[in-house]
Amino acid sequence: MSRQNYTFTSESVSEGHPDKVCDRISDAILDAFLTEEATARVACETFATSGMVVIGGEVGLSDQDKLKNYMGRIGQIARDCIRDIGYEQEQFHWNTCHVLNFLHEQSAHIAQGVDKDGAGDQGIMFGYATDETPELMPAPIQYSHAILRRLAEVRKSGEQPTLRPDAKSQLSVRYEDGKPVGVSSIVLSTQHESEDQTSDDIRAIVEPYIREILPSGWISEETEWWVNPTGTFVIGGPDGDAGLTGRKIIVDTYGGAAPHGGGAFSGKDPTKVDRSAAYAARYVAKNIVAAGLAKKCTVQLSYAIGVAKPLSIYVDTYGTGELPDAVIETAIGKVVDLTPRGIREHLDLNKPIYERTAAYGHFGREPEADGGFSWEKTDLVEALKKAV
Repeated sequence: MSRQNYTFTSESVSEGHPDKVCDRISDAILDAFLTEEATARVACETFATSGMVVIGGEVGLSDQDKLKNYMGRIGQIARDCIRDIGYEQEQFHWNTCHVLNFLHEQSAHIAQGVDKDGAGDQGIMFGYATDETPELMPAPIQYSHAILRRLAEVRKSGEQPTLRPDAKSQLSVRYEDGKPVGVSSIVLSTQHESEDQTSDDIRAIVEPYIREILPSGWISEETEWWVNPTGTFVIGGPDGDAGLTGRKIIVDTYGGAAPHGGGAFSGKDPTKVDRSAAYAARYVAKNIVAAGLAKKCTVQLSYAIGVAKPLSIYVDTYGTGELPDAVIETAIGKVVDLTPRGIREHLDLNKPIYERTAAYGHFGREPEADGGFSWEKTDLVEALKKAV
């Protein structure tokens, strides 16, 4: 019997966090190639530090002349991302930072397996869903994301002009009878304009937005607040700490509430099952919960490089399932094609829809009209009910 009364903590980081700057650039480069060619191959990594961005990895287009042309655009893509995030610091400015591009053509040995509809690599991927929030996401990570997204909105609109791009949030959520009921502690660190601003000054700015985001009654007199607990936070972003693509995999997924296969998402085209199969696993888990077949659910998928069919499908409903987990596992294979090609076609992933995923989580978002966040749809509900 799982525990019903406990406290669980998750963190999020803003779009201006050094690692998220790198995720954003990598995904923007991916989108640029997918705009040119739906079957483009991209495995892009970005490193950022004071005054410098370094980009490397593998890319591929069917037309080599177009590939050479796109190589010349990489620097501007990176600068556009940095400018939109809001970095105009002396030591990290979108217009003056050095951008070094070391992208090269995709390995033919990797391409040969993928071109035959196999997986782009071996690995295990997990998806998770729970009925504790309307988005079917764990509450600690969902609200941690929402707080930072709201602070980014008021920073960019000019409503709070002294806030700066780099920020982190962390919520410790109390559960009673298995349901989230309140927060025992709130941690918020945000970069700000002036060394004259104190922690109390920053709390006065951010507290109304935090209260706006969290459900009514979750903040009490016992809730501990830790806002900029070290004091001054003026130097931020890659000038304060180096950033790297793929270093926030728990922030990107479920905040530690579910297992993780270890593969990062950003900068990878959808032939890479690290990304596409993790999206598919979330899609399946969310539809299982939305169908009322379980209150929470983990789905694991596994693949081998060059092999299309998943090696295994595993379901765990933590004792909340309306049917045995093995029955649900069998139903999954009946309602959705989980080969790499099947995933890409079912979720329409060969589109430039990835830059928007780079901050505030890849899951728990609204499906968008152009195909963004298609893995958040619950259109498998009726098919799953029939299959079981």
